[in-house]
Amino acid sequence: MIRMSYSQCMVVVIFALATLHVSQPLPAQSVAAPLNPALRLVADAPMPGPAVRFDYQSFDALHGRLYIAHMNANQLVVFDVRSRSVFANLDGFARVHGVIAVPQIDRVFASATGNHQVNIVSMSTLKTVAAAGPIDYPDGLAYAPSAHRVFVSDEHGGVDAVLDATTNQLIAKIPLGGGAGNTVYDPGSDRILVAVHGLNQLAAIDPATMKISARYALPGVDNPHGIALDLANRLAFVAGEGNHTLAVFDLKSQKLLAVHPVGDDPDVLAFDPGLMRLYVSAESGTVAVFQEVGRKLNSIAQFNMPHAHTVAVDPATHLVYFPLENAGGKPMLRIMEPILSR
Repeated sequence: MIRMSYSQCMVVVIFALATLHVSQPLPAQSVAAPLNPALRLVADAPMPGPAVRFDYQSFDALHGRLYIAHMNANQLVVFDVRSRSVFANLDGFARVHGVIAVPQIDRVFASATGNHQVNIVSMSTLKTVAAAGPIDYPDGLAYAPSAHRVFVSDEHGGVDAVLDATTNQLIAKIPLGGGAGNTVYDPGSDRILVAVHGLNQLAAIDPATMKISARYALPGVDNPHGIALDLANRLAFVAGEGNHTLAVFDLKSQKLLAVHPVGDDPDVLAFDPGLMRLYVSAESGTVAVFQEVGRKLNSIAQFNMPHAHTVAVDPATHLVYFPLENAGGKPMLRIMEPILSR
């Protein structure tokens, strides 16, 4: 019988544990809230309708409501963030993609892509009061208050379509020279910013003249799509869905500052101006979290949740919202809160 010293035994035990750690596969991730250093689970709220794809969201801070496009259910969900419950579930939104809440005019605009139009909803009654089109493939939306117009990304038509928010009529289609990614309003310049596929540019549109006033190159970014803005620091964050990148663009100097890697096929972005945090959600289910420090982004977390390709943030409470299409066979809204370093 071979006898080993205590130190020799410990070496054998440590080696065995190390081998076991390497050889054992990690458990597959499910809809359970992932462990990460940036966000913790607050609540999972049940959503109505079938377990199918969600798309864009729009937060109405005035009324404490979150409007969620339940795309493959053809429904627009109205979620009350104060009670953490569904306030209403609206039918008649064929293949709804984009949505924007504009409380100052008591309207919600939602792109009913299946009908090639934008549905216009009264916030007060939650009734559809008009529909504007035709638009080939309406996607993202932005409201320019100075011109009282809504700009609509026509992803397949290669234009930004323009609606008059007073008459609810389609009044123009602005050729972009490439596919239209997301469309946002920049109050700092009173311009509409559109990500342009193919050309890999950020185009600026004057909402009064409805003409492109500038084009900004985004080298290193393939098929720019999602956009979020840091209004205070005059930064635009643009996701490149073609090569899983995130661009940081300086709107003052009109220069590209940095390009960061993110999850495959990044889609929707949300920026929390109070905490200076950026959330980038991808079609792959990868969520990337960045902290802005001195107008630069530091990556602080990256994790995966199935179908977490759309994200919204409440700037007052800093809560983050992820609609998940299938949690045990049912749709669910995951509500998370940021973990702040001490």
